[in-house]
Amino acid sequence: MRIQPGHFYSNGAYGRAWGVRLVVAFSLDDETGEETVRFKGMAGTCRRKTGECTLDEFLSWARHEVALNENSWQRIVRGEVQA
Repeated sequence: MRIQPGHFYSNGAYGRAWGVRLVVAFSLDDETGEETVRFKGMAGTCRRKTGECTLDEFLSWARHEVALNENSWQRIVRGEVQA
């Protein structure tokens, strides 16, 4: 999966563990040189939280890209929102 700034991603979990994050920016960690992802929580357990983790950690968390369709988050498959 390709992670892009300005896009939304979900962990695909169920119930209270579910979350959606907006990728805000990428940067390089000064100490390790690893690429990091800055994100803003949009829904679920992530809501109203901000954070930063390595790109590998974000890729392990994210199961699929999502988009808000009226009042629900829906999975994006091959660039199209799935109903």
